[in-house]
Order: sequence, then structure tokens, then C-alpha cells
Amino acid sequence: MPVIAVAPLVAVSIAGLIGLCIGSFLNVVIHRLPKMLDRGWRAQCAELAGEPAADLPRYNLMVPRSQCPACGHRISALENIPVVSFLFLRGRCSACQAPISARYPLVELLTGAVTAAAVFRFGPTLIAVAACLLLWSLIALTFIDFDTQLLPDNITLPLVWAGLLANLAGLVPGVSLRDAVIGAIAGYLALWSVYWLFKLIRGKEGMGYGDFKLLAALGAWLGWQMLPLIVLLSSVVGALIGIGLVVFKGRDHQIPLAFGPYLAIAGGIALFFGKPLMAIYLPG
Repeated sequence: MPVIAVAPLVAVSIAGLIGLCIGSFLNVVIHRLPKMLDRGWRAQCAELAGEPAADLPRYNLMVPRSQCPACGHRISALENIPVVSFLFLRGRCSACQAPISARYPLVELLTGAVTAAAVFRFGPTLIAVAACLLLWSLIALTFIDFDTQLLPDNITLPLVWAGLLANLAGLVPGVSLRDAVIGAIAGYLALWSVYWLFKLIRGKEGMGYGDFKLLAALGAWLGWQMLPLIVLLSSVVGALIGIGLVVFKGRDHQIPLAFGPYLAIAGGIALFFGKPLMAIYLPG
């Protein structure tokens, strides 16, 4: 059943605009959540050590208001319009003219694009809403992992439960609750096994626990049948991006790359194109 009866083009356009706004919020999540976690870890360490916790100003996803990292200029509402403000300001702070990272509008445009694509693919339905929640989470995890090599439990664990609930409510076409539960278990155990095998052979860690939880979340959303495709796609995407970074950016190939972004990208591809791709190697 559609959430609202509107023309497809209008629904996709509205979804794209909403996605741009969500992308602006995701920029905040990507920037602040790792800092919030670091504060929390430091406070816990101080408590365990019997030391007084640092008296820090309030800091969360809402407070304080966004500001220029160079001069501290508070970003006004007119300076915070997704994409438009970046173009109007020509990519520079209005107060000190310091350059603004192009990643901010990139995240907004990406979020707007995948939101519109979800509504185009699934229609203005609750299925599309569920798909958007998954895609938005994957975008946040992708950029956080690129920046910090962390996949926060604050996102991955709720994403596992959200996937199971979405399947319980019938909001993921073609995936039963049984497939989702098996997918969550198999997704976690698959990378957990690889982690320990690599550690036994090489004597060091090859990936983080966040990768297990992310693949478990994708299994919970898309079912266990999609896991081999996701792992294959993530390997291909990771190889292409890794080679590109070495060739064009001169990145040292000995420096480890975060695997979470490639899992997230593969999960997004599987959401939209998983069944046709599976039909290629599993005909009939």
C-alpha cells in the first residue's frame, strides 16, 4: 500500500529533496559521532582509573550549533541549505573565507540520489521508507569508517534489529523472517571466522569487529542468500578503490584500508540489483 498517492515523478522529486536534508544531518553524524564516542571512552577510562572526569561543554548531534572549524563562525540557517549554500558561498566560509570541504555537498547529493532511487524502485511505500533507513545508515557508516576505521555500535547494532523488524513487518520484498535471522547469524559468523583464521595464520588482526556486525546487519535486511553476493561485490569494489588510491593518490599499499565502506557499498548495490545479479550466477 502506498504511503501517499502521488504521481511517480512528484514522489521521486520530493524524496530527493528530503534526501538532501537528511544528507545534511548525516554530515553532522559523520563528523560528531566519533567525537562523542571518544568523549565517552575517555570518561569511562577516567572513572575506571578513579580520576575526575573532565568538565567538558555539552556536545551531541544537536548541541552546539554547527560552526566553521577555522574561525568558529556559527553557521546560520541560510548558510546551511543543502548544496545551495555551498554553491552560493563558492565553497568558502562567509566569515573567514576558509575553504569548505566538498564532501559536505557530496554526502548531501549522494543521500538525495539514493533516496530518490529507493522511491523510484519501490514506489512511495513503507518498503521505500525502510530501504531509505538502511541506505542512510550505510552512508553514515561508510564515511565514518573512511575517516576513523570505526563502525560504531550505535549504528550497526540498531541496524541489525531494524532489519529483523523490517522483515517481521514484511517491508523487505522476497525475504522471510527466517531468512533474515539466518542472515544475521551467518553474516556475523562468516567474517568472525575469517578474522580468527587470518589471526591464527598471520598473527595479527585483519579486520575489526564492526565489519562482522555490519555484515550481520546486511544479512538481517537482505537475507542469507544475498551474503555471498555482498562479500563478492565488496571484494571487487575494495580492489578497484584500493588500486585507484595507489595509482592516482600514491597511497602506500601497506597501509590497511577500512573494509566497512566496501561492505556498505556492496549492500546498497545488493538492495537495488541483488536479485538480477544473483540470477546471473544462479540461473533458474
